[in-house]
Amino acid sequence: MVKFINTFLNKLLRHAARGALLIHLIVFGSIGIVIIGGLVQWSIGQNRLARQRSLREMAFEIAEAGVDYYRWHLAHAPNDFQDGTGSTGPYVHIFNNRAGEQIGTFTLTITPPPTGSTMVIVESSGVTLESPHAERVIRARFAIPSLAKFAIAANADMRFGEGTEVFGPTHSNGGIRFDGLAHNLITSARTSYDDPDHSGANEFGVHTHDAPTDPLPPAAAPNRTDIFMAGRQFPVPAVDFTGIINDLADIKTQAQASNGYYSSSGALGYHVTLQSNDTYILKRVNSLQSPPQWCTNQLGQSGWGTWSIGTGGSAQTTLGTHPFPSANVLFFEDHLWIDGQISSARLTIASGKFPENPSTNTSITINNDIIYSAYDGSAVLGLIAQNNINVGLSSENDIRIDAALVAKNGRIGRYYYWTTCGSSYIRSQITLWGMLATNQRYGFAYTDGTGYQTRNITYDASLLYAPPPSFPLTSDQYTLLSWEEVK
Repeated sequence: MVKFINTFLNKLLRHAARGALLIHLIVFGSIGIVIIGGLVQWSIGQNRLARQRSLREMAFEIAEAGVDYYRWHLAHAPNDFQDGTGSTGPYVHIFNNRAGEQIGTFTLTITPPPTGSTMVIVESSGVTLESPHAERVIRARFAIPSLAKFAIAANADMRFGEGTEVFGPTHSNGGIRFDGLAHNLITSARTSYDDPDHSGANEFGVHTHDAPTDPLPPAAAPNRTDIFMAGRQFPVPAVDFTGIINDLADIKTQAQASNGYYSSSGALGYHVTLQSNDTYILKRVNSLQSPPQWCTNQLGQSGWGTWSIGTGGSAQTTLGTHPFPSANVLFFEDHLWIDGQISSARLTIASGKFPENPSTNTSITINNDIIYSAYDGSAVLGLIAQNNINVGLSSENDIRIDAALVAKNGRIGRYYYWTTCGSSYIRSQITLWGMLATNQRYGFAYTDGTGYQTRNITYDASLLYAPPPSFPLTSDQYTLLSWEEVK
């Protein structure tokens, strides 16, 4: 009996072992199938994702090709903002591979420049035929460079003395002596030059006399980061000042077409006071302040005078208050005195007489603040004088000028006034926010300590993308200002 029971139990255990093994095989086999299936699905997903990424990258390259195409188009047709069609966009282009097979399209949306500007916005959307919903969009801005890309641009030898601090790129077609502090690049079109402020051998195109004085060429220019914080370069290509005469004529034509033109005042010129509500008060200037006794033109400067409006009741005649013209351009065939404030306008004011003659060239004088209500690029003012841009004898002790200034034939600065000219011969501080372009040597102070003691010049970076309307250009070709992916 015992033997029978043992035999039965052994058989039962053997069958149980076989069943357990089968269960294990089923369980682990199922797990293996799930893992293998997951790996297959993962591999398929990775391949699909890689393909999607490849198609998105291809769509990006197609969109980029659209930007490159329109840059080429602008180089050949700089005034065409309708893709050669004569009609409004968007404009769809087929994109082929090297074999000539279509693989996608790019669609261009073109925003032409506003009146007086050259900035074109091109938005290019690229897609592939295989994945038309995987869209990539690039937005690029193109513009023809203007003088407003510099904080200071000059066509003569320049000297920046101690007490001058410049924030922004500075260039001269002549040489530059810089003894102040430059926060941006200083460039000159000259390799070397004879500094007119002293005798001796030629010096570097950009040099300093702030101790220790730079060595003379052909020695290497030292790295003076205490003066040139962003460095100095020379020689570099010159800036064209001769074309500004055409720009003045164009501004006159635009002003005549938009009720912004004024002929000769019949007196000494006009006084324009800008107002923050996009209007200006216009007055005729009848008389100027006479120099104090013994205040004379000691340096024999051409056009010397007080350049300050008289204080009597008959010194000016009010002509009215007017809105800024639709083209945002004012042109006066006479001398101008300008002050005031603008809030959100983009305005260019120019002064000149044609045909040009040195004896009749007109100037702009600023004796009181010109300020922006905000410094976010919403307000931009350009002042272009056929001759000089002056700061007169009776100017504010602490004056601020927010504007892009251009003196086509003359200089931006202040005449020389000696101690015999009263307390105004010496002034405290001048702050310039914007840029300066001067044909002759600029200056608001003299080496004997007269003039403005502190001179702060800060470049308005918004001018790089959007200079004042119809501002003088330095090229006839568009350049890329900015590039960004927006989708």
